Amino acid sequence: MSAVSRIVVVEDETRIAEVVQSYLERDGHMVVHYTTAEEALEDMRRHPFDLLVLDLMLPGMSGEEMCRRVRQFSDVPIIMLTAKGAEEDLLAGLQLGADDYLTKPFSPRELAARVRALLRRARSSDEPQVDVLIRAHGRLKIDAARRRTTLDGSEIPLTESEFRLLITLARFPGRVYTRYELVNKIQGCEFEGYERTIDAHVKNLRRKMGEDARQASLIQTVYGRGYRFADDER
Repeated sequence: MSAVSRIVVVEDETRIAEVVQSYLERDGHMVVHYTTAEEALEDMRRHPFDLLVLDLMLPGMSGEEMCRRVRQFSDVPIIMLTAKGAEEDLLAGLQLGADDYLTKPFSPRELAARVRALLRRARSSDEPQVDVLIRAHGRLKIDAARRRTTLDGSEIPLTESEFRLLITLARFPGRVYTRYELVNKIQGCEFEGYERTIDAHVKNLRRKMGEDARQASLIQTVYGRGYRFADDER
């Protein structure tokens, strides 16, 4: 039997929190609920946890600020719950280190499925069959064992999802991946809405590598199909 996962839910709306807790406990998880970021952070610094479900609109400390602080001491998966649907807001949350998001109102079944997928990914021992990838004529180095990426000698701080996206694309330069394929390879869940998250992770990854969509030399958009990593031989 697999170990029970300890999930922290930070949500100030009682009705939503009760539904979320009910569905996650039905899956066998241990759920701890907090209504403020301050209380949750105090607990999370003292006790181990496996995943965080975080509402962005909280009283006191915002969800964005909590996400930033959690990433200072933990790399466990984070799912954002947000009433904001604008792309800029979602990009900002993912940039802070969140792995996935759901826009309110959301299906609690979908949330439970996303949780299962992220926990499965976090526990997976199926690492890429390579220790170090050298790409971009030696400019980019991806160390799979150490989860470390450097570009032109400088380390690039990547979230777990960004790292998995980069190593998936870079493993086979020139190979085009659809968004659907990237969803399954990176997160292991099959939801149409998650394809938008892939786009957001690509944008954040490009930004950290000093690129944008118009000047993307490493992670390239193949319009109507998906993304690919630049082939050094081209």
